[in-house]
Amino acid sequence: MTERQFRELLLSMDDKVRIRKMGTSGDVWVAMGKLVNGATEHDLSSHIETMALSATVTGDNGTVWLKVSAKEEATDEKPPIVIPPLNIGLFFATLLTTLMAGTLMEGGNPLTLTDLGLGFPFSGTLLLILGCHEFGHYFYGKKHNVDVTLPYFIPAPTFIGTLGAVIRIKSPIQHRKALLDIGAAGPIAGFVVAVPLLFYGLTRSTVVEGIPGGSVILGESLLMKLATAMVFPGLAESQDVMLNSVAFAGWIGLLVTMLNLLPIGQLDGGHITYALLGKRHDRIAKWAFLMLIPLSFLSLNWLLWGGLILLLMRTVKHPPILDMDTPLTQREKLIGITCLVIFVLSFVPVPFG
Repeated sequence: MTERQFRELLLSMDDKVRIRKMGTSGDVWVAMGKLVNGATEHDLSSHIETMALSATVTGDNGTVWLKVSAKEEATDEKPPIVIPPLNIGLFFATLLTTLMAGTLMEGGNPLTLTDLGLGFPFSGTLLLILGCHEFGHYFYGKKHNVDVTLPYFIPAPTFIGTLGAVIRIKSPIQHRKALLDIGAAGPIAGFVVAVPLLFYGLTRSTVVEGIPGGSVILGESLLMKLATAMVFPGLAESQDVMLNSVAFAGWIGLLVTMLNLLPIGQLDGGHITYALLGKRHDRIAKWAFLMLIPLSFLSLNWLLWGGLILLLMRTVKHPPILDMDTPLTQREKLIGITCLVIFVLSFVPVPFG
């Protein structure tokens, strides 16, 4: 069955179900939607059977999952990975904007080719952290036969040159282990790469007396305090550390990791919390979102990030998944605890002073 044929099948049931998400899971086409006009799961099954297709229809509170088997013979050959031009274009655009940002940090002119090379330490470090984060999601999505895109890097005219990177999950995630693995793989991968780069950057950073005028004051997480104390054990009260570009990129990488681990909506932390706690996630997500209000009195950045979450996700809740009944193993629960530890170590109440 081709994508066009599957879409035509779904369109033929438009009076029975409103489809929210569709994609492939191995050799099976999968869709998630909402029953309408009093239709039942049996109505959908009967309709699909008339098409001489093998299908499984399950539901929960009006939300249904359809799994339709293709009739063509399965092949052992895996299709080659084709990188879409949009992904390539966005990556090189983000490479350019982060190079320009890094060049400005080093005091160079980003509009000249001779100075643009000064931005490579910052750009390369930041893109490596963001790339490992997103490819963590990507590889575990593929491992669980979820239809996911390659990363989209987002260039932006900001002082770091980017708004991060994202992947799109195009098919429903069917069980909680897959949801946990996909949600946790990104933050863990990004954290594992960011920490040694942060330490390396700190060893190349400079101790200064006081804070130079025009400098951006960065907040300190528990991990940042620990790393600074280890690299500069005798730092006086009057002294501060002027981060070099690699250390600053590592700091940004940890900030991105922390923000993604907020247990809200379809952020990574939302995926992890929902996989661990099911519908109890909704209450935790509401409280976590409300906590952004008092945090905004410490830093207006929290108000901005809260607004972006509502704008992009439109809800703090997590959509349901097909199988929430299969219990998680101790190893999988440990993954969730690991992500909580990473969040605590990376949390910065006031990111920018």
